[in-house]
Amino acid sequence: MFRGINAVNIDTKGRFAMPTRYREALQARANNQLVITIDTEVNCLLVYPFSEWEIIESKIEALPSFNQAARRIQRLLIGHATELELDAQGRLLVPPLLRQYAAIEKRMMLVGQGKKFELWSETQWAEGRDAWLAMGVTPDADLPAELQNLSI
Repeated sequence: MFRGINAVNIDTKGRFAMPTRYREALQARANNQLVITIDTEVNCLLVYPFSEWEIIESKIEALPSFNQAARRIQRLLIGHATELELDAQGRLLVPPLLRQYAAIEKRMMLVGQGKKFELWSETQWAEGRDAWLAMGVTPDADLPAELQNLSI
């Protein structure tokens, strides 16, 4: 499971060092092979170990291509999907088009989300986090049933 938030720098070539604590798991689970794509709802990037991405990709491919919403997801997620490999120094190269989409320049946030990571520009992460915290949870919130009885 990938969890936690890590502030990372991106170099002039578009590379960042994957935090050491994740490298062993990425080697074991995915042989250092990853896939990066866009999030279709917010301007951040999603990074999956290759084996996890294959599961997602097969589900997306199985969607009916004549359904407009399904086709949108297929075009955006699969269309932007790019295979990456951790180099010998544990770095990943984020393609320029994807950096532009997520407004990533020098500083970014790597956010563990269980089976994947999200990559955010530092500014957009801070703005999003503050907005999510300000929203709070109201009694009439549309929480999934699984969350209504969760105690944390």
